[in-house]
Amino acid sequence: MQQSIYFLLTWATPAFGLVAFLLAYRMYVGIQALPAGNARMQEISTAIRDGANAYLKQQAQYLSVFIIIAFLGIWWALKFPTALCFVFGAASSLLAGYLGMKSATIANVRTAYAASNKQPGEALMIAFNGGAVMGLTVAALGLIGLGILSLIFNTPEAYEPIIGFAMGASSVALFARVGGGIYTKAADVGADLVGKVEAGIPEDDPRNPGVIADNVGDNVGDVAGMGADIFESYVTCIIGCIALAATLSPDLIGRITSFQPTSNITEYRQWLMATPLILGLLGTIASFIAIKWMSLLKDGDPAKALRMSILIASLLFLVFSLGFFMITPVNVTLWFPVIFGTMCGIGIGVTTEYYTSSKPIFEIVNAAKTGPATCMINGIAVGFRSVALPLIFIVAAVLISNYFGGVYGVALAGVAMLSTTGIIMTIDAYGPIADNAGGISEMSHLGPETRAITDKLDALGNTTAAIGKGFAIGSAGLTALAVFGAYTQTFTAANRTIDLSITNPMLVMGVFLGAMLPCLVVAFTMQSVGKAAGLIVTEIRRQFREISGLLEGREGVKPDVSRCVEIATKAALSEMRAPGLVAFITPLLVGFIMGPEALAGLLLGTTVVGVVLGIFMSNTGGAWDNAKKFIEQGLIEGEKKGSDAHKAAVVCDTVGDPFKDTSGPSLNILIKMVSILALLIAPLL
Repeated sequence: MQQSIYFLLTWATPAFGLVAFLLAYRMYVGIQALPAGNARMQEISTAIRDGANAYLKQQAQYLSVFIIIAFLGIWWALKFPTALCFVFGAASSLLAGYLGMKSATIANVRTAYAASNKQPGEALMIAFNGGAVMGLTVAALGLIGLGILSLIFNTPEAYEPIIGFAMGASSVALFARVGGGIYTKAADVGADLVGKVEAGIPEDDPRNPGVIADNVGDNVGDVAGMGADIFESYVTCIIGCIALAATLSPDLIGRITSFQPTSNITEYRQWLMATPLILGLLGTIASFIAIKWMSLLKDGDPAKALRMSILIASLLFLVFSLGFFMITPVNVTLWFPVIFGTMCGIGIGVTTEYYTSSKPIFEIVNAAKTGPATCMINGIAVGFRSVALPLIFIVAAVLISNYFGGVYGVALAGVAMLSTTGIIMTIDAYGPIADNAGGISEMSHLGPETRAITDKLDALGNTTAAIGKGFAIGSAGLTALAVFGAYTQTFTAANRTIDLSITNPMLVMGVFLGAMLPCLVVAFTMQSVGKAAGLIVTEIRRQFREISGLLEGREGVKPDVSRCVEIATKAALSEMRAPGLVAFITPLLVGFIMGPEALAGLLLGTTVVGVVLGIFMSNTGGAWDNAKKFIEQGLIEGEKKGSDAHKAAVVCDTVGDPFKDTSGPSLNILIKMVSILALLIAPLL
């Protein structure tokens, strides 16, 4: 009976992944059939889509060189199946980002059109469904890829090639997130500084040469880059749990399953290896139901509707997972790590929402009244305050999960946090679609009433994006701990001992080097955004100065938007290499030169500092952005667009942009990439 259930569930995973992919395609076709507005709106939408396509095509060409070199290196050092899985993971990550971008660039103009018809509920649903295509696609690709590989490499002796899949996804995600983040924030910062601060023209004003590049950046960074990011987070969590299950001690297996000394332990290992993947399947089903449920909530408060969609998906997932534990030889006590992993994710989301869209925003705005310096100081304080509760939630999840399931329970908590990736990615991708809709509305002169609707959706998008990043960063900490357990078990299985005591100087040196790595990545990415934004600023100033009648808005005079798109593309592709290569090479050098203890320390240091910096930067940037939008929406008495407080908030927002959309999100990928790379090279050490 149990073997029949195992057979059914393992085959159902890739099968439902294909079904989810077809459902996403059906939603895409439905959005595409909606009216796209007038000729001007369609012209702008086409320019955004063409710019995003051109960038992603060039990015894929750049990354193909890295993928080929890494493939040959893994084949030489390890095995051909591992190298092949690496390419499979890399290709899946690129595909996830590309398909999400396709959906976002057709949903943006249709959202703007619905808003122009004074249909805020319909505009919300179009943006949400555009994000849902992305969410279902990411989950579907993960289930298909991991489902197929798990059917092939489904024994404890043969699981190692699956690690290559995670490595491929992580490597591409880091480059894609960094490159896309540099693009979008360079264009955004450049357009805001010259347009809003210097020239005093509205955001997304068609006179500004940088606005098309800014809107392209939303799609290549916040959609395609984030899609690759969440895909990587999703599959790495599951693979980390699989790797741990394959190396668990018989004692722990006996504690968390119905295994008896007379039983075949391999069968129980296979159940534990399949469990995270099946939880991903159940989470995707729950996400799809929540996505369809959203249509009943669209006419209410948008923030409440999106919050309810996450809650519905989470509750359904917990019910489904309880049913799974009750019919399998995996102990039902492992449901508690699933509960607390899910609660940890929700807790991080609620905390993020509070610090990026509630009372702390008014504190930042009040500080902005005395200038950009005080606004920045207060925003940094709010950002650091926002780190405390998520860390407490992570600690609580680890404590309780370890009590009920040991290190495997902790790994399962991380899987639970991202099992509802379908809905998490949906609300994340919703944000840039709403942002693009606002830009199209402004450039198409659809009027202040339309812009008021899109601005409300966009402000909510800042919060939903921060929530998505919070889930990814929180899960990174739990995943790293799971992979750390699998890393140490690798040496135990090979009858080797490693000294991980705090008095071991190699471990301590590794911790310091690990703490250094997130700081270096942040430094590289922030500097890259600054350099690229400087080029955009110079170009926009040149056009305002040299194109007669442009700034005055003379009829028939248009900016050279292609030049800003070209500058942002070249800058992003050239600047993404340094942080990506540093993140990839450092663990290799530490592992092969300093040994396995130092590499374990590197993993620990990177995880702790990366989680803290990642949460801080994502929340600080989101808070600064919403402080600016609160003023623009008239929520602050006595303040409006163009006031001194608004200008101060815009300056802070330009600093916060690379915080929340480039440097901060790259850290959760860094944590998991270092973890998986350590696990991959462990047999060579």
